[in-house]
Amino acid sequence: MLAEKQNLNDYIEQSSIGRHETFTPRYGWLKKGYDAAVSDGNVFKAPDAIERLGVGKNMVRSIRFWCQAFKIIEADRLGFVEPTPFGDKLLGEEGWDPYLEDIASLWLLHWMLFVPKLEAVNWSFAFNRNHLFSFDSKNLSKTLINASKKYPHLANLAEGTFEKDASCILRMYADGSSDTESEIYCPFTQLEIIRRAEENNQFCFDNSNKLSLPPLIYAAACFSYIAKYASSTQKAISLSRLTFDFNSPGVVFKLSETASGENLRLASEKMPGFTIVEQTGGTQIHLNNDPEDLFSKALDTYYKGAIIDDKN
Repeated sequence: MLAEKQNLNDYIEQSSIGRHETFTPRYGWLKKGYDAAVSDGNVFKAPDAIERLGVGKNMVRSIRFWCQAFKIIEADRLGFVEPTPFGDKLLGEEGWDPYLEDIASLWLLHWMLFVPKLEAVNWSFAFNRNHLFSFDSKNLSKTLINASKKYPHLANLAEGTFEKDASCILRMYADGSSDTESEIYCPFTQLEIIRRAEENNQFCFDNSNKLSLPPLIYAAACFSYIAKYASSTQKAISLSRLTFDFNSPGVVFKLSETASGENLRLASEKMPGFTIVEQTGGTQIHLNNDPEDLFSKALDTYYKGAIIDDKN
């Protein structure tokens, strides 16, 4: 059961939808948006935002949306934006990976889409509620529409909003999913989490092991999930829940329970703070520290190791 203060329905009721202006996140956009927010918190509503960011009007709005959706920046009710602590750690001048050169950072950002506040809730519906073996954009949009019906602030939205989100999801993750020659390559296709199916214009989730996903990044997502969707004081959680529950890392990364457990086992060899316990009722993950602290510890451990490996 979710903790009372962290109710899934509340997260979805507070969610947003369809503000990407049909654009997928493009190379350089997150760094551009982060740097702009550092320089001027009013940049996205400035009269000269187009000139300052070097993109069109709709792209300005899209950059802001993606930076917020990935938890790189946050905004107040007046539209003033500032970098989040996570944004500073990832993209700051001395950040972990300012130019997103490591595919691990793309996996991490992919996870952050599913962390409340859900600025792109249709991504959650797509990954959690679409159980078709193969699907096209039309099938996916129907899944999104059906999933949204129980939530009043989403139920009456135009079908076109869901169709645009379905198209954006496929173009974001599936390499070669767009027939538009001008579509600039989206870095998240590197994750290969959605691929083309054998049927024409059909796609499917790739549920195989993700060789480019570092175990420490997966572990960080698990700790983040516990903090946001379970309880910040929770000290144990089942591997099954981490693999199969709504917006769990297993669902978000499309991994089996076996792969989920193996990633956590490998991560436990690189950092302290948690143990894996085999019990009659299934595998349990026991935490020795606060999950938010473990989230930061896992990322610090990964990126410090990546820097050392790169220097070697």
